Amino acid sequence: MNSTAKPMATVYVPRDSAARSVGADDVADALRQAAARGDFALDVVRNGSRGMLWLEPLVEVVTPHGRVGYGPVAPSDVEGLLAAGMLDGADHPLRLGVVDELPWLARQNRVTFARVGVTDPLSTDDYLAHGGLAGLRAALERPPADVVAEVTSSGLRGRGGAGFPAGIKWKTVLECADELKFVCCNADEGDSGTFADRMVMEGDPFMLIEGMTIAAHAVGASEGYLYIRSEYPDAVATMRAAIGIAREHGWLGKGILGSTLDFELHVRVGGGAYICGEETSMLESLEGKRGTVRAKPPIPAIEGLFGRPTVVNNVLTLATVPVVLASGARAYAELGVERSRGTQVFQLGGNIAHGGIVETAFGVTLRELVEDYGGGTFTGRPVRTVQVGGPLGAYLPTSMFDLPMDYEAFAAAGAMVGHGGVVVFDDTVDMAAQARFAMEFCAAESCGKCTPCRVGSVRGVEVIDKIVAGRHRDENLALLEDLCDLMTDGSLCAMGGLTPMPVRSALTHFHDDFLAREPDQGANSRQPSGTRTEGTA
Repeated sequence: MNSTAKPMATVYVPRDSAARSVGADDVADALRQAAARGDFALDVVRNGSRGMLWLEPLVEVVTPHGRVGYGPVAPSDVEGLLAAGMLDGADHPLRLGVVDELPWLARQNRVTFARVGVTDPLSTDDYLAHGGLAGLRAALERPPADVVAEVTSSGLRGRGGAGFPAGIKWKTVLECADELKFVCCNADEGDSGTFADRMVMEGDPFMLIEGMTIAAHAVGASEGYLYIRSEYPDAVATMRAAIGIAREHGWLGKGILGSTLDFELHVRVGGGAYICGEETSMLESLEGKRGTVRAKPPIPAIEGLFGRPTVVNNVLTLATVPVVLASGARAYAELGVERSRGTQVFQLGGNIAHGGIVETAFGVTLRELVEDYGGGTFTGRPVRTVQVGGPLGAYLPTSMFDLPMDYEAFAAAGAMVGHGGVVVFDDTVDMAAQARFAMEFCAAESCGKCTPCRVGSVRGVEVIDKIVAGRHRDENLALLEDLCDLMTDGSLCAMGGLTPMPVRSALTHFHDDFLAREPDQGANSRQPSGTRTEGTA
C-alpha cells in the first residue's frame, strides 16, 4: 500500500504497566516498523489503559464511527491485522467493536477515570481538549474558603480507605495560621488487588497535578509532595515528566495561570514499606526518617510534615477534586447513596475472569462487580469468597454478595470498602491459611512501635497454627478472640487495629476450615490457594 494513498490513521497502544507487562511495547514497535517501511500510514499514540486488563494489549484505531478496538493483540498479530484492514476498523477475529460501546465501559460512571485510556497522558493539548484545567480555573476565581465549602458539599470522602470527608480535612488546614503549609499525596498503593492509583498516575498525570494545585489554593499551601511506592517505576517516571511539562506551561511554579498562587510539586519514592501507606508513617518517611506511626493527636492537618499543617489525601481523592470544581458539588453528590457520594473506582483482581477497573456510583452490589463485571472466576470454579479492602479487609461469603458497596453498609457488616480492591477466591481456597496470612503479613509489615501490633501478630500466627493442628482447640479459639480484641482496641494505627478483621471474618464464615485438618497439620501446611496473581492482566 502506498503511504500517501490514505490519510494518516491514529492508533492507540497503552503505555500502562499492565499492558506493557504483556507485550504492549512490542506491539507498538511492530506498528511503527510497518509505518517506517511505508506500508501503512499510521501514527502510534501511547495512551493509558481502559482498564479491561484481560484484553491487554488493547489496540484502538480512530475511525469515522469511533475508536475501534482489537485485543488482546500479540506482536505476531500486527501484520495480519494491518493486512485485514485494521486501520479502517475492518472485521477480524480480534475485533471488539467501538470501545466506548463495549458493555464493560458503557454502563460505568467514568468520572475520575474519564480521560484515562482516552488521551495521551503527557499531551497538554489532549488534556485541555478533554476538559483539563477547568476545575483549577474555577477554583482560582473563588476564595479559598469557597473552594473548601464546594469540596465539602460534594460529599467527597477520602478514597484511600478511611473515608474521611476531604472538605473537613481541608477546612482544618485552612484555619491554621501558619505561613508554611503542605499538600501531600499518598501514592503508596500497597493493598493487594489495588492498582487504580498507578493507572491514574500513568494514564492521566495532569489531573492529579491539577487536584493537588486546587488543594494548595484552598488551604494556602505553597509546596506539595507526591509519595509514590518504589514498585511503580513507570508511575514515577510519568509523574516526573508531567510535573516538568506542567511547570513549563505555567501550571506549576510562580503565578499559576496568571494568578497569585505559587505552588511547587515534588516526587518522592518510598522504600517498599507497607506501613508508609499510613499517613503519619508516610510523613516520617518524607522527613527522611524510618517509617513509623505517630501518635494522634496532633493530627497531620494541624501538625503534619515538618510540624506544619498538611493536607494528606490519596491519589483518587485528589484526582477527583478537579471534576468537583469543574462540574459543581451538586452534580457529583447526585451520584452514590446515603453518605457515600460520587463514584468509587473498584479494582477487580485475584481469581477472576475479567479483572480490571470498574468506576461506578456507590451502591453497586458486590455480586454485580464479581459476577456481571468480573464474569466469575478465572479457573471456572465456583466463587467461594471475596476479600474487599486490601489484606486487612474482611472475607465475605457469597451469601453476602448483595451487600451494597458503600462505607456505612460495609461497616455495619463488619467489613470495609477501603481503597476499592476486590480480590476473588474460588472454592479451593484454604481460609485457615488466609487467616494465618493476615497475622503473618502484619508481623512482617508492622513498624514495631506498639506492642499489640508487633507482638500480637506473631502470637496470632502461633495460635492459629495450634487451632488447625487440633491442640486445645477451644482454649486457643478463645485466646485468639481475646488477642483480636486487644489488637483492635490497643494498636496505635490501622495496621494492627484492622488485622483481626480478616481473621474474624474467616472464623465466622468459614469455621470448618479451622477444624477439617489432621492433628499434625498446621495452617502453614500448604500455601493459600484459589487465587490468581494480582496483576490479572
